[in-house]
Amino acid sequence: MKVNRHAKIIELISKFQIETQEELADHLNKEGFKVTQATVSRDIRDLKLTKVPSENGKQCYAIHQGTENGMSEKYIRILRDGYVSMDMAQNILVIKTVAGMAMAVCAALDAMKWTEIVGSIAGDDTIMCAVRSVEDTVKVMDKIRKIVL
Repeated sequence: MKVNRHAKIIELISKFQIETQEELADHLNKEGFKVTQATVSRDIRDLKLTKVPSENGKQCYAIHQGTENGMSEKYIRILRDGYVSMDMAQNILVIKTVAGMAMAVCAALDAMKWTEIVGSIAGDDTIMCAVRSVEDTVKVMDKIRKIVL
């Protein structure tokens, strides 16, 4: 449950400009996670979230980008827990995830800052990554396999 909640938190802060723990708790409760402010506080600490200036000048939660190569244990865990399968079509990588986990897995991949990936978009259970070349697509698939297997 904690991993799913963490994945949902990453998805929510990627989607909305969340300024307070109470606001995050409200979003989680609307999504079916029964949480208190204390639980949210622990989750924020566990995920090492930070506050950054938003477009409106207020501070909102964001994923901390402090790891050397973006391979923090949280991102690896989210990738492992959400991953189902992947396939390539030239330089397009399509990743299938557990239902509802695509945005969190996509955010984790983005946070890893792999230079081979130009950009990615996520639906409910599918991620599409534009990769620089066919060779890079194979490299990315190998990197993902090493993480999830």
